[in-house]
Amino acid sequence: MQLLEDLLPSIYLQALAILAIAIVMAKVADWVVSGVLRTWARGTRTEVDDRLIRLIHGPVVKTVVLAGLLLAYLRVDQDQLRDVLLLRIAGTVILGLWTLFAFRATSLLLRSASTTPGISMIEGRTFPVFDNVAKTLISALAAWGLIAIWNINALPWLASAGVVGIAIGFAAQDTLSNFIAGIFIIADAPYRVGDYVNLDNGQRGVVSRIGLRSTRILTRDDIEITIPNAIIGNAPIINESAGPNEAHRIRVKVSVAYGTELAGMRKILLELGLAHPDVCDDPEPRVRFRDFGDSGLNHELLCWIPRPELRGKVFDELNTSIHDSFAAANIEIPFPKRDLYVKQLPPLPTR
Repeated sequence: MQLLEDLLPSIYLQALAILAIAIVMAKVADWVVSGVLRTWARGTRTEVDDRLIRLIHGPVVKTVVLAGLLLAYLRVDQDQLRDVLLLRIAGTVILGLWTLFAFRATSLLLRSASTTPGISMIEGRTFPVFDNVAKTLISALAAWGLIAIWNINALPWLASAGVVGIAIGFAAQDTLSNFIAGIFIIADAPYRVGDYVNLDNGQRGVVSRIGLRSTRILTRDDIEITIPNAIIGNAPIINESAGPNEAHRIRVKVSVAYGTELAGMRKILLELGLAHPDVCDDPEPRVRFRDFGDSGLNHELLCWIPRPELRGKVFDELNTSIHDSFAAANIEIPFPKRDLYVKQLPPLPTR
């Protein structure tokens, strides 16, 4: 500024020089954003950075021009009150420009994250929630900036907001707990839509929907159960669809009588497992001798099925096949037997 005063004694010429410098800086900012950054963005695979650069172009150029106009005017005008008012108005306009940019950029980034594979926390159905939360935070920061620009005493407003927040918290504590639990469920992803889960109360089914307030599970009886997220988030959940793949192992318990030829019996079980259309070939079915029971020799036929919901069907068909094959091969399936001995009482004395 001292250099301008030395070169240009007139304040009007100094103001014109400041305005000219601001225009040149705006052109430089335009060249950097439109030229350099866009050229760099074209080399990336995603279009998010291109759209982000287009969004930031306007606020950068307008901020530089507005700052130049403000400095040029302040150089001419010597009224302190008008200068303070003009500074606050200009600060409000600049704050509005960048707040609008933050709204658009946040929506752009969240929308891109909701459609990017591998990001499970933000999905298409949860995008509005995260978008609204982000815009609420941006609005709060913008309000704080506006209060700072206009030098407003915010203590009464903060006190009122605190009282209202406490009242809302007590009135909607169940809703808030379900909402927060829903956020953690989406972030931690212990199960997803389409997973087959078992609840701690014995109910099981396919997860049909995960909302921010509740989770819905469609049982094998085609009954949809709605469970609040605060409850399901604190309960043990068995996810049978999780792991490296969705295949699920079943154990068909079989008992044969003592004295049965085990090699022939095992061969029959393996053949039945391999022949079933819903049993996986890899890993192959196997038979395990578990223990000596009271009435027979206890074995298990271990088979892998592609999906957990096939378990009941495969159990029914394998048990039926085992019963018929054992009957055809004269292999006895033992069952508990009890012998009843009637003790003969002595004759009653005669009178």
